[in-house]
Amino acid sequence: AGSDSETALAGFPHHSINTYLPKLVKSGLRVAICDQLEDPKMTKTIVKRGVTEVITPGVALNDDVLETKKNNFLSAIHFSKKKNKPIGVSFLDISTGEFLTSQGNIEYIDKLFQNFKPNEILVQKQFKQQFKELFGSNLQTFYLEDWIFNIDYATESIQNHFKIKSFKGFGIEDLKSGIIASGAILFYLNETQHKQLAHITHITRIAKDNYVWMDKFTIRNLELYYANSAEAVTLLDIIDNTISAMGGRLLKRWLALPLKNIEQINNRNTIVKYLIDKSNFYKLLNYQINQISDIERLISKLATEKINPREVVLLKDSLQAILPIKESAEKSNNLSVKEIGQSLHTCNKVITEINRVLINNSPVHISKGNAIAEGVSAELDELRSIKNLGKDYLDKMLIRESKQTNIPSLKIDFNNVFGYYIEVRNTHKNKVPEEWIRKQTLVNAERYITEELKEYEVKILGAEEKITVLEKEIYNNLLKFILPFLKKIQQNAKNIAKLDCLLSFATTAIKNNYTKPIVDSSKTIEIKNGRHPVIEKQLPIGEEYVANDIILNQEQQQIIMITGPNMSGKSAILRQTALIVLLAQMGSYVPAQNAKIGVVDKIFTRVGASDNISMGESTFMVEMNETASILNNLSERSLILLDEIGRGTSTYDGISIAWAIAEYLHEHPTKAKTLFATHYHELNDMQQTFKRIKNYNVSVKELKDNVIFLRKLVAGGSKHSFGIYVAKLAGMPNVVINKANKILKRLEKSHASDDIKEKLKKETEQDLQLSFFKLDDPLLEEIKDEILSVNIDTLTPIEALMKLNEIKRMLGK
Repeated sequence: AGSDSETALAGFPHHSINTYLPKLVKSGLRVAICDQLEDPKMTKTIVKRGVTEVITPGVALNDDVLETKKNNFLSAIHFSKKKNKPIGVSFLDISTGEFLTSQGNIEYIDKLFQNFKPNEILVQKQFKQQFKELFGSNLQTFYLEDWIFNIDYATESIQNHFKIKSFKGFGIEDLKSGIIASGAILFYLNETQHKQLAHITHITRIAKDNYVWMDKFTIRNLELYYANSAEAVTLLDIIDNTISAMGGRLLKRWLALPLKNIEQINNRNTIVKYLIDKSNFYKLLNYQINQISDIERLISKLATEKINPREVVLLKDSLQAILPIKESAEKSNNLSVKEIGQSLHTCNKVITEINRVLINNSPVHISKGNAIAEGVSAELDELRSIKNLGKDYLDKMLIRESKQTNIPSLKIDFNNVFGYYIEVRNTHKNKVPEEWIRKQTLVNAERYITEELKEYEVKILGAEEKITVLEKEIYNNLLKFILPFLKKIQQNAKNIAKLDCLLSFATTAIKNNYTKPIVDSSKTIEIKNGRHPVIEKQLPIGEEYVANDIILNQEQQQIIMITGPNMSGKSAILRQTALIVLLAQMGSYVPAQNAKIGVVDKIFTRVGASDNISMGESTFMVEMNETASILNNLSERSLILLDEIGRGTSTYDGISIAWAIAEYLHEHPTKAKTLFATHYHELNDMQQTFKRIKNYNVSVKELKDNVIFLRKLVAGGSKHSFGIYVAKLAGMPNVVINKANKILKRLEKSHASDDIKEKLKKETEQDLQLSFFKLDDPLLEEIKDEILSVNIDTLTPIEALMKLNEIKRMLGK
């Protein structure tokens, strides 16, 4: 307990590191590792000690801290002092060498934090408050001085590390804010004593335009890789059949960043088809990847000098296991598979050298000895034979002395104080020769040394010490030999991870009966007998998932209005459509009889009324915020899923808002494809006025006192809500159920619902007849001609405003 200015410290010994370190780091603390900085033999004074490494939540190489199938990202964020300037962000996983950067607005950065889930974020001190306001206080942060976030400093740091003169080779030259964030990461690595960074060989741009845009609400609502409750199963849980840790990490990245490039999607898709069709290659890949360790992390350990002999042997075994894959892939008649085969490196020199230098069952630490094979060093072999002969000599000496002294139970042993000694039990101590020197008295025995014993001790101990030094030297030379092959080994790791993901797609498709989708540049989505990949796996045994068809296009069926009671499966139909599109654009097969997907560039969902009260916002406010974000970011390739919009407010408000949103989407020039689930049956009337809105309902079978949910989507609107029946199912008291039925009948009699429909219809018709009520008016005729003569396709926003102003002036004459 020191003064306020002192830092609270707690220490533990090095041998307990594996017990305490993971717990401390995972709870967000930073741990400093202190080591001796000089050899005790070389100094007469106290040995110097110092911090040799700082382990933090985002900077760790220890297996106990890291999770195998998850990246451990350290992130840095850079806010510009100027408003509306992009925010820079970068991510680094020191355990794999992946270094990524990007920049964009708050929504984009927030989405990236969702995707990459960094374990620690570096923030500039002056923006501490701003960071908390924008991203909440749940993220693990570390604050750095303001001077670090500087373009000149960052440029110098990055160029020095990569030994480059310009950023053009990495394609990040225009990401000024991203470069500053990346520089902050390199500064932090240096501060935490991580200076061996040869495995960080390049920095990659996260190309915003290459991937499907999903905002954080969509990622959360669809439960792609983070469950909303402890028992929930995510899509990743269902589709992750990867074998290696590298594949597991990459699959999560593919799910977070689905592709928009048709060629890349089809490339993945054809490889999956090849794996399903060619069972021999499928089996070979399955068997060989099982023999491959986490090469990415092993090579990073090698670069940071934290690899042990046993891990080097694992690296060699992994490289060997790649050879049959390469050979088989190169013979393939599938060009994409062949390409991967050709880009795998044999690394024969590395395999041969590791085989020559290390024995196969090497220890976990070089200082334990017996890691270096025989024949590597003549000097080492000689020292080993001295050591072994010395031990042999001692055994013979023991037999000889036992005979000469007539003492049957002599024992030769060793300790650090006396070295080698002979132990004699007290019953025979009167037989001990005079020339033996007594060194220690025990309760039942005496310990002695002899001149001969001392002589051999010098020989043996000298040999052991030299062996340790020599083995370390040979081992370090082996690591230096492997280092130049680092990039090739990393490339192998990437290719194996890719094959593992595609193999996982094939396995999932075989196990779950998925089919190959057609992904093209059309703007149509056609799904025949689509299923929800997660729900279908959760059904009780013997129960089959009810599959449904969905057709969305920009000509006849742009918006599907789905009505039906709660619990009937509306939300499942919405979500399965998004998940099928996502799977298809990841390059996977899909849970459907067949599917044709015109590439989607944005997926928006607004599902249910999720509470955000903890942040001081009402349910309805959250719902409106999220919906506004959708309506302001539409594109012609967007897919929108709206579930029960407006239910967070009164019925009249809710219906009005839902109607207005549906109308806005229909009239918007992008004609964004939309699935709109609602229990406001009044919205079914929109079909009559808006030609691209089509009504569907989730069918039910009504019996006298019962309702069976068929979960089948059929054309036409639904008449009832069955909300009262659901309340009955939930075990609501009969008194409440009976009262609810009475009130419902009274309301139905008063035709309140029809009144609403009529009013809505009139309102819409009036809007649509905007300026045609006095068409014989010459001014309106003139304005009509003016509007019709405008070519909207070639009009710039500024010209549109000018034209509008002109029309306004005409009206104000």
